[in-house]
Amino acid sequence: MPLGQRAGDRGDSRYCGVETEFSNEMPEVLNHNLAGGFDFVLAPLIDPSHRPSISMDNGDGFVLPVAASDLIVNPAQWSSHVVGKISSWIDLDSDDEKLRLESETALKQEISWASHLSIQACLLPPPKEGSFGNYARCVNQILQGIGNMQLWLRLPLEKSEPMENESEDTGYGSLGAALSDSWESWNSFRLLCEHSNQLCVALDIRRSLPSINSLFRWFGEPVRAAIIHTDAFLTNARGYPCLSKRHQKLITSFFELSFQVVISGQLVHSIPEESFAVFPSNDNDTINEAAPIRHELKPYVDYVAFLYQRMDPLSEQERFEINYRDFLQSPLQPLMDNLEAQTYETFEKDTVKYTQYQRAVCQALLDRVPYEHASTSQTVLMVVGAGRGPLVRASLQAAEEAGRKIKVYAVEKNPNAVVTLHSLIKLEGWENMVTVVSCDMRHWDAPEKADILVSELLGSFGDNELSPECLDGAQRFLKPDGISIPSLYTSYLQPITTSKLYNDVKSHKDLAHLETAYVVKLHRVAKLAPAQPVFTFVHPNFSANRSNQRYTKLKFEIPFDTGSTLVHGFAGYFDAVLYKDIHLSIEPSMPTTTMFSWFPIFFPLRSPVCVPSGCQLEVQFWRCCAPSKVWYEWCVTSPVVSPLHNVNGRSYWVGL
Repeated sequence: MPLGQRAGDRGDSRYCGVETEFSNEMPEVLNHNLAGGFDFVLAPLIDPSHRPSISMDNGDGFVLPVAASDLIVNPAQWSSHVVGKISSWIDLDSDDEKLRLESETALKQEISWASHLSIQACLLPPPKEGSFGNYARCVNQILQGIGNMQLWLRLPLEKSEPMENESEDTGYGSLGAALSDSWESWNSFRLLCEHSNQLCVALDIRRSLPSINSLFRWFGEPVRAAIIHTDAFLTNARGYPCLSKRHQKLITSFFELSFQVVISGQLVHSIPEESFAVFPSNDNDTINEAAPIRHELKPYVDYVAFLYQRMDPLSEQERFEINYRDFLQSPLQPLMDNLEAQTYETFEKDTVKYTQYQRAVCQALLDRVPYEHASTSQTVLMVVGAGRGPLVRASLQAAEEAGRKIKVYAVEKNPNAVVTLHSLIKLEGWENMVTVVSCDMRHWDAPEKADILVSELLGSFGDNELSPECLDGAQRFLKPDGISIPSLYTSYLQPITTSKLYNDVKSHKDLAHLETAYVVKLHRVAKLAPAQPVFTFVHPNFSANRSNQRYTKLKFEIPFDTGSTLVHGFAGYFDAVLYKDIHLSIEPSMPTTTMFSWFPIFFPLRSPVCVPSGCQLEVQFWRCCAPSKVWYEWCVTSPVVSPLHNVNGRSYWVGL
């Protein structure tokens, strides 16, 4: 009984589970909870009183005391409705050698049994305070051979603030020190497990929450479940459970990121009797068609469902972007490659972008031609990189809106797109206004000078699709007082935590992918500091000494109450001034609303950089140019020094 029926909206977050105790009668446990409104159970698979040494003392043929076998509950039900819970008594870093050895044996036995049952995930007990090196070592060994199963490390969602008389140094990275920040424990554990993409997190949520900045760190981590304890709920005026405003906002954010919710604990509210409606068992996967069931935790799951159902449905833009979320794409090579019709069509659907261009051209025409000359003066406008004609259309509509006469040159190097341009002009009856030029703008000899030069050569980082080089080559046929649209653009950079993208890049197991920039719709990421400007280009630029090479050094201040962070790389954005106050932007603090032509760009780090609480992150960035290519180089210089990435464009470059 999912929380909501909009299957495509928020992935797995519409499924709610419940944590249960061990029971020898797993069919009854499943039947009770599935019929009672839950979608899955978080349950121990093996009797917690089991100890390997005791069983083995009884002979070699001992049988594990399990909740049920694959004969009583079939593999499909185990896979769909059960998350295994590893015994909490296990302590792999105990000073007691017998307990430590028993724990190693028990952990392997329980994971092996879960794998046999085709269970998709198992919940690991939280690391003990202090050293957990052996625990991580054993988990890492298991991760090498468990197929597609995920291991969820249980962690409390907490970050203890240091007392006034305590040092603010959290002892980051020291396995022998007690870590007060659960994120610190997680980070040390996953580093020991080599960033395995099968190691995930389940967060325990209690009544108190850490700071907002501290919470944001988890948005870029592989969190699979939020375990909400019943004692985290408040009581409303009618006696029903509810959550605080902070908890509500957090859970809603978790829904957006496809975290699943699990209810844990006992009924702690005095609920009116009538609220316990009974559920007939109607799930085809349930064990048997039992009598109607009244579930004691129904008020809690009802409240979680209420939070889910009141969320706004996805917008048209979000529905378009959903399949691109956290999906790495190679940036376009606009000069080396000719775009396909489908790519053109996708970009042309972004009406917001072309509306902004139309506004910019309209304003430029009004400024260029006074009202008294409107009927006698003709403005020469050149669209360089015309594609299939959307900017031609926008320019003609702008001229009609402004009441000005224009002559348009549509310059396009892709011969296939030129065919479409000719067809469009004939279809629209623009033959007397538009001249199609099949040529690279850098090599065309224009028959006359242009008053206005219009282009859409921007990439996700502003200059990464060679807009500076192309426009520098085309501006020779712009009048000295001519107008370039866009007239200025600036790239921006922001440090992020993104376990998903880092693991996807790392999975290629080569240097080249770790030094390549990717276009990606960022989704499950933690943005650690506000974006800062990197490079700026102005057009036209008639300076004799102009150069498109750039270098900058950026220092990011991560808020102190965030705690320590792990930087997997940098998100890149741009802001472009089309004309005067008319912008196009994907920079997070000033985005052009509902525009989807450009996703951010992602610059990965070969090795993630740990930034201790209160430390500054310094990154250096270069834009390098050669006769045949342009590329970026980058490195971190504080708090640690990283290797220089993409030296001489060895892994990633854009061809001229």
